[in-house]
Amino acid sequence: MPGAGDVADLLERSADQIVTDGVPAELTTRLLGAARARVTGVDIDLTEAGAAELSPEVTVARIGLVGPAGTRQVTADLGLGLALAAATGAPVRLADAALDRLAVPVPGDNLLTPFLDRVPPAPARPGRKRWPLATLPGPRPRYEPRNLDFADGLDRWNLDSWPGPAAGERDYAAAVDGPSVVLSSAVPRPAGSAALVQAIYADDYHGATVTFSGEIRADALTGQAGLRLEILRHWWQDAGAREDHGRTIASRRRDWTRYEITVQIPADADLVRFGIALTGAGRIALRNPDLRRAGPGAEPDAGTP
Repeated sequence: MPGAGDVADLLERSADQIVTDGVPAELTTRLLGAARARVTGVDIDLTEAGAAELSPEVTVARIGLVGPAGTRQVTADLGLGLALAAATGAPVRLADAALDRLAVPVPGDNLLTPFLDRVPPAPARPGRKRWPLATLPGPRPRYEPRNLDFADGLDRWNLDSWPGPAAGERDYAAAVDGPSVVLSSAVPRPAGSAALVQAIYADDYHGATVTFSGEIRADALTGQAGLRLEILRHWWQDAGAREDHGRTIASRRRDWTRYEITVQIPADADLVRFGIALTGAGRIALRNPDLRRAGPGAEPDAGTP
């Protein structure tokens, strides 16, 4: 969306910071000031009455101006209108009927709260190596784990296998079974390995020792299976560092048994990914997964860098 980057840049700047480049809306504000004009407000109009969201395709911004020549409105697209409002501190207005239908309640005083868990998908780059566990498509939880009871199916959980499936076929499958999730082989002799994981940003856990735990049940003839936790640094780069931590089930028991992995999250970690993994035929089930800060005195397990 044109102007969207300008909005983010302007909102991150302090009120008294002098801006010299990078934001066209800031330059526009200065030019208006030099011409003794100012922005009085930005009105957002819907061009489609039944629009389900505010997007550049169904909106137009009408920027109100006042100056020596009087008042007038200038039409712009949504991103540029919002950027100019942020640069000038002008109010943004939307019709009451649209607000009643599209507004999102905001808990607390931070107006950005409803959007903190929405992150852009990783850009696809030619020749880029594919990570062995799922990346973060948007929207995704920015910090805290979500859907740990699988009430929303596999939402926020990603099935990944390596080597990747050929011609759209998968050797592994994942499905929700009541309050648990099952990772299983889809063919008698599956190739490679698979993992069912949830990915979150590591910001809230930097420098902390955390424990990922969950109740696991596996069939008697299941191959290598267990809990898995990954820590990624600079995950968007081909040479990004990754730490693998796993807890393999030594015995194949049909009774639910809780296992856990305790690790320290580095201060420069970008992503934490946690879930279950399976290599070979069989099935492994997970219920009541939990990721939290470890208690006092907890020692990290040995990992595989």
